[in-house]
Amino acid sequence: MYFEAKNDDYTISTNPALINVVAVHQYLSEESYWAKGISFSIVQKSINHSLCFGLYKQDVMVGFARLITDTATFAYLCDVFILPAHQGNGLGKWLIQTIQNYPELQGLRRWMLATKDAHGLYTQYGWEPLTEELSKRFMQVYNPNVYVQNKG
Repeated sequence: MYFEAKNDDYTISTNPALINVVAVHQYLSEESYWAKGISFSIVQKSINHSLCFGLYKQDVMVGFARLITDTATFAYLCDVFILPAHQGNGLGKWLIQTIQNYPELQGLRRWMLATKDAHGLYTQYGWEPLTEELSKRFMQVYNPNVYVQNKG
């Protein structure tokens, strides 16, 4: 059974059958700053292996968020977007609030995300920058050109 929340003309659903992968790929590959040039196959694979929240007006996808999680201890929030024509209506706030209140995610020890420009949105829901101590603990392997290098 999939989760669903309704708000006026909009619905948030975790049903993967409703996700318009073509629309998600188009936004990520053409509009986002974090996944420019990503291939369709990588987007499809990422959706298949994540907990996804689609935001729909009637049957049309107008927003999306993807969570990489074990649903027990950790979640990484990524690929969050609201299409420009639907921005400014509180949909981003509703999407984040819905994700954080999702029953299967209660009691997680850590949530993480990376953002260049949406700090104001996330701080409203308890998100904060890593402390200096934590920023010294976390490490990464980062390949910013991987989508350009690995077309396919």
